[in-house]
Amino acid sequence: MSNRSRWLARAMAVLSVMGMGTAVGSSQDSNLAQTPPMGWNSWNHFGCKVTDADVRGAADAIATNGMKQAGYIYVNVDDCWQGKRDEHGMIQPNEKFPDMKALGDYIHSKGLKFGIYSSPGPETCAKHEGSYGHEEDDARQYAAWGVDYLKYDWCSASRVYKPEEMRAVYRKMAEALHRTGRPMVLSLCQYGLESVWMWGAAIGGNLWRTTEDISDHWDRMSDIGFEQNGLEKYAGPGHWNDPDMLEVGNGHMNHDEYLTHMSLWCLLAAPLLAGNDLSKMTPETLAILTNPEVVAVDQDSRGIQGHRVWEEGPYEIWTKPLADGSTAVGLFNRGEDAEDIKLDFSAVGVPASASVRDLWGQKDLGNFTGSFTAKVPRHGVVLVKVK
Repeated sequence: MSNRSRWLARAMAVLSVMGMGTAVGSSQDSNLAQTPPMGWNSWNHFGCKVTDADVRGAADAIATNGMKQAGYIYVNVDDCWQGKRDEHGMIQPNEKFPDMKALGDYIHSKGLKFGIYSSPGPETCAKHEGSYGHEEDDARQYAAWGVDYLKYDWCSASRVYKPEEMRAVYRKMAEALHRTGRPMVLSLCQYGLESVWMWGAAIGGNLWRTTEDISDHWDRMSDIGFEQNGLEKYAGPGHWNDPDMLEVGNGHMNHDEYLTHMSLWCLLAAPLLAGNDLSKMTPETLAILTNPEVVAVDQDSRGIQGHRVWEEGPYEIWTKPLADGSTAVGLFNRGEDAEDIKLDFSAVGVPASASVRDLWGQKDLGNFTGSFTAKVPRHGVVLVKVK
């Protein structure tokens, strides 16, 4: 059975349990997000200062710096692009975005895809025009602009909807997008409320936030990332748990901490949406974002989300089975001193004798019997493939 067939069977089983009938939306009737979406989002670095020029600059960077070849294809405008509605109820951009159709065309001309942002409430998080009462209008407008991805952020929806209405609210936009005939990835951004991982796929979502917002700080990033254990059964091709966007390169974590961030997100099969200023990126940051062997863990065709197999104090081992029969393993040190961490092969279902490859170093470490031990730096990781 193919990955897609397995996913459809799982989705229908979920629907049967929930009594929700036939699923609708882009994730159920297309090949969207068969691996976790990769790209860039404006929010983490630019916030509400983002402009058309910033977004075009990000597209230019992705198309020329190796990120496109690594798999980063979505160029997503977050909040603060919105202006007012016209006399027909159609949303218009503000003065910072003079022509959204032209922006989408520019992004597409680079061989990339165009993402946008809204809220099911009357206002977005930054108090701009939301989609409340205009879901069909906005879906048609996005399609006309050539949008390929919608991040739909709960925000002010809590003022007009009850928590138990959340599923129907997100389903409404999924159906509106579906009716346009244009495939658009639907990202549910509602901070893990109402156990979204249990129903996000059934209403047409391709990914859903499992946490509140990330920030570019070790404590926040690590708390969010390491909390994902146990959600792996809800992820797979076409539908992904989303622990929020990447902070790699924004400057408030050190190199080892960014390696931990990237390694953990890849083991989690999380969407990889860079959140830094791509036009001013250091070679070190680019190397983290584009390491082909690390990205391959995230994009593995089996679509399995990794999980924790061992924990002792601040030390953790996470594992993710891969399509080639090997296993990606992350040895994480959340402590304050470098420490030797031992991987017992039996803990990850690996035979007594196995080869080990360092994915960040892109080098073979040799054959080992029974176990593998590595010294892991403070707040750092050793990410290996065991076969």
